[in-house]
Formats: sequence, structure tokens, C-alpha cells
Amino acid sequence: MRIPPQLEDYALRTQVLDFAPAALSGAVEARLERDACVHVSQGRFAAVGPWASLSNHLPAGLPVFEARSHVAAPGFIDAHIHLPQIDVIASPAPGLLAWLARHTFPAEAAWADPAVCAQGARFFLDELARQGTTSACVFGSVHAGSVEALFSAALDRGQRLVAGKCLMDTHCPEPLRDTAEGGVQESADLASRWHGRGRLSYAITPRFAGSSSREQLRLAGELARARPELYVQSHVAENLDEIRWIGELFPEARSYLDVYDRAGLLGPRSIYAHCLWLDEADRARMAGSGALAAVCPSSNFFLGSGLFDFAASLAAGMRLMPASDVGGGQSWSMFEAMRGAHAMARLRGTALDASQLWYWASTGAAERLGWGGQVGRVAAGYEADFLLLDAAATPVLTRRTARAGSLEEWLFALMILGDDRAVHETFLAGRPSKPANLETSP
Repeated sequence: MRIPPQLEDYALRTQVLDFAPAALSGAVEARLERDACVHVSQGRFAAVGPWASLSNHLPAGLPVFEARSHVAAPGFIDAHIHLPQIDVIASPAPGLLAWLARHTFPAEAAWADPAVCAQGARFFLDELARQGTTSACVFGSVHAGSVEALFSAALDRGQRLVAGKCLMDTHCPEPLRDTAEGGVQESADLASRWHGRGRLSYAITPRFAGSSSREQLRLAGELARARPELYVQSHVAENLDEIRWIGELFPEARSYLDVYDRAGLLGPRSIYAHCLWLDEADRARMAGSGALAAVCPSSNFFLGSGLFDFAASLAAGMRLMPASDVGGGQSWSMFEAMRGAHAMARLRGTALDASQLWYWASTGAAERLGWGGQVGRVAAGYEADFLLLDAAATPVLTRRTARAGSLEEWLFALMILGDDRAVHETFLAGRPSKPANLETSP
């Protein structure tokens, strides 16, 4: 089944998956409507409910597509991913700092070329759609043109996106170095051009404390205070060698997280990747500020950085979202991020339900990013960012999901065994967007 991309009003007869926190326990409940009507109109869900009650009220002549063997689900949201690292995924190194020096920084220097930015942005967004990711929080390179290209391509697709250019004015190769004032001014200019345009949002993006001077961090904090509607994103407490280095660079700070806090970069619209080596005081500060932790299991396993402590973080009240962290992460797929989070939690003695992980990767991420009521559910009035899932996409998926004794077991099997083949279609604002053939030329 392929819905014409130009079709703006149509209906699906399908199954619908929904997630919501349970009122008393705080756990997440998954619900499945097995015979549902989904009416999409002008990029939003006009009506969603049982087929028996809604089908007779559809507008006359409305195209209706049969999809009862598939499940309409909220689109995945990736809380942390790097645009200019698409060509360094699967690059070997003994650890984070060596990986940055050997692979990442040299590759990112190429993004000074507008042609690289334009082609790379298209490839990046195609791959997100192929994997079922409808929104993401994205790091550009230090070059403003990388973010211009990404936002321009996302605007054409009607995509919801958060992105920002990296701020780096120290401890980085010269081709990737901006200045304290110049980098922050470029960020402010990009935010003025793009934030709130279509479904796009700007994020002030110090790459990490080690690549921004005190002055650059201070100016970034001033911009965050002056423009509280903007997001902030960076990395914190990913690697023990990195943490020791940050301690030497900022001896006045109590912790790595405190470096950002002192600069005014910690708040409810702040997204910090990794958070592996936070202590009790850091977790309490994250929770109290409302900042978000983007948990990146694939890259943490790949680079040997450590294991996120789900039990301590949840006990502290931290707000969590899974993320791919491409290119340290080895897949764009949020299936991989979810099963990595499950494996990481198990290694620390915590078992996470599949419903909880799916919620964090979709509905919960939308709520944590301030998009509740706009996106993150297949429900009337919401933007129609959604997936059609195919639990029979592979022989082993077909066999295993057919034997699931509950919705939780079905979700768990799909999470563990699923990949891009299980994403039959990805819809951005109601438009089918999964590419049939990816552009691969450099």
C-alpha cells in the first residue's frame, strides 16, 4: 500500500497503538485498537476511533486505504543525533576522545562545503524517515551552512526538528574553530531565521565543555536567558577520561554538569546526552531544573563509555529519552536505541518494560520536549506524524509476534527483533515519506 504523497485527505482502516502513563502506578499503559479508523486531513488527524462508529461519518468520496494488517503508531523521536557524522558511523577507535580526533573532526571539516551540506542533509533526513524517526534533536557542524541546509530540507518535508550549529572555539582543529562572540552571534542569527518557522526549533549547541571557552559558554548562557523559547543541547559525563579533562579545565566547578549550570545552560528546554557518570547531586540538579537526559546506549557500548544508571536516575526524578547518537551510535534505528536501553538497564539490575521504552521513544519524548498535545499520539487534533508498523516484515518477526500472549509481549518482540523493515511507512504531517531508494552519491 502506498498513499500518493500529494493526497492531503484520506482515511486508513488499520490498528492503532497508544501509550499513556497509568494514573496511580506511574507505569506506562499501552493500548491497541484492533479495528480503527484514522482520518488524516491537512497534516493532522481529523478523527481517530473504532471503525464501526467512525466509518459511516467520513466525508463522501474520501479515499480509504486498507491497512488492517498494520499498526498505526506514534512516530519515533530521536533525542540526540549528529548530522555531520553520517560518514564516520562504524569507525574504530579505543575511546571517545581518540574517536573524535581520528574520525569525527576530520569528517566534519568537509561540511564547510555547501554542496556537502545539501546532499548530506537530504541523505540524513531520508535515513531518519526510513527508520521511522519523525522528529529529532540534531547537532550540526560548526558551520552555519550545515544547519541552514538541514532546516531548508526539513521545511520542504514539513518535518518537526530541533537543531543547532556546534559552538567550538577551543581545543579543536582550526578548520572547526569559531570564536566566542562570533559563534554565539551565528547561533542567534540562525535562531532568528529559523526558530518557529514551519515546525522547526533552534537549539543553542555548545558541543561539549571541553571545546568551548568560559567566555563562549557565558555568552551562550546569555543567549539562552534572552531567548528562553530556544532549546539548549550538549554532552555531559560521557567518558571518564573526558570527565578528568573537564575537571582540569574548570577546577572551580563542582562537577561536569556544574560547568553548564554556572553558565546558565541548565533548564527545562536543555537536553544533555549521555549523563553516564553523574553523581547523586547532579541527578537531583537535573531533575530540579527539568533538563532532559538523552540516553545513548549504542554509542556508549561502542565506545566503551559506561552504563547509564536507570534506577538511580528514575529515583531522582530525571526525565529520560532514548537516542541514537549517530555516528558514535551504530544505527539510526530507535528499535536499536530501545533494545540497547533494555540491555544496559539489565546489566545494572533493572528491567524496563517494552511499553515504557516505546513511550520514552515517542509519546513521552514529545511531552518532554514541550510538544504534548501537538505530536506524539495517533489521536484527533494531533499532527499526523506516525508510522505504519508491520509485525510480519520478516519470517522471525511473523513467527514470534504471532505467538505473543499479550500486547506487552508483542511490543517486546517487535522492539528486540524490529528494524527498518518493520516500518512499512513513515508519515510526516500526513505525507508518506519513507524513501524507496536512498541517494548515496557523495
